[in-house]
Amino acid sequence: MEELSRDDQGVSPFQAAMKKTKKVEKNWLEWSVFGVGLVLVVGTLGFLFYDGARARDAEPDVRIRLGTPEQRGGQFIVPVVVTNEGGATAEGVQVEVILEQNGEERERGEFGVAFLPRRSTREGFVSFRTDPRAAQLKPRVLGYEKP
Repeated sequence: MEELSRDDQGVSPFQAAMKKTKKVEKNWLEWSVFGVGLVLVVGTLGFLFYDGARARDAEPDVRIRLGTPEQRGGQFIVPVVVTNEGGATAEGVQVEVILEQNGEERERGEFGVAFLPRRSTREGFVSFRTDPRAAQLKPRVLGYEKP
């Protein structure tokens, strides 16, 4: 059995063993990983607070862009890209596309986008019986809700 030194007398074996162990210090790699992680976490939280504070008073800015009409079966399909360039979300966006020929409305197509987050894009389609390539298409946003 191992003999206890004078300093270890009256001390439990666990405490004596703890005294003999050296304090382990972190090496440069551990400190580097800790520093990089800390910078990333603080930077991310700072950006989220800044972005949230800036977007508080923003409004949705919904824009529409029409694609090239394609014939499918007996219909003409027109792709419609709806973009929210604003700083707030728009819900229940209603889009209308009017097909005009010789200055008069011939057909109308509509669709809805349930949820359009800020700075995002959604794609939808409207269909017409009349060939839109020989007419004029007029898109517009009928309305949306601000959550």
